[in-house]
Amino acid sequence: MASTPPGQRRLQILQALAEMLEHPKGEKITTAALARKLEFSEAALYRHFASKAQMFEGLIEFIESTVFGLINQIAEKQQDGLAQARDILAMLLHFASSNPGMTRVLIGDALVNEDERLQARMNQFYDRVELALKQALRLAASEGLAHEADVPARAALLVNYVLGCWHRYAKSGFKQNPSQDAPIQIALLLQ
Repeated sequence: MASTPPGQRRLQILQALAEMLEHPKGEKITTAALARKLEFSEAALYRHFASKAQMFEGLIEFIESTVFGLINQIAEKQQDGLAQARDILAMLLHFASSNPGMTRVLIGDALVNEDERLQARMNQFYDRVELALKQALRLAASEGLAHEADVPARAALLVNYVLGCWHRYAKSGFKQNPSQDAPIQIALLLQ
C-alpha cells in the first residue's frame, strides 16, 4: 500500500469506515479496528486524519456533497414544485438504501459517542434538507398546487418521514428497505 497516493488512501479509509458501519451488531468501531481492517497501523490513519471525529466529518462531507448536488440537479430538471419535492424525498430514501453505512451517520447512530459537533452538523444537514423542501413546496404554492401557509409544517413532516424511514432501515439491520412503498407514501404526503 506504500505506493497509494495520499488522496486515495483517505478515500480507502472512509470507504472502510462506511463498510464497518454497515454491521451495526459488529465490533465497536475504533481506530485500532479500522486499522486492522485496512491492514495498516493506527499511525497511518492519523497521517490522513487527525482524529476519528475527522474521519466521520469526511463521511458527512461525502453525504452533504452528494445529497445537495442531487437536490440541485432535481431543482434544475424539475419545473413543477410537487415533482421536485417528490423527487427529493425519493432520492433521500434511495441514497440510504444504497449506502447502509452512511444511513447510520444520517440518523446519528454512528455519532453517539463521538464529538458533539458531528451531531450538530447533521442537524444542520436536516435543516438544509427541510429548506430545500420548503423551496419546492413554495414553488408548488405559486403554481396553485399547495397552500403557502402549510409549507413550513409540511416540509417538517416530510423531513420527519424521511428520518423515520432511515431509522427503521437501520434498526431493522438494513432489511426494511426505505424505498419500499415510497411512491405511494410520498404521494399521500404530498396530496
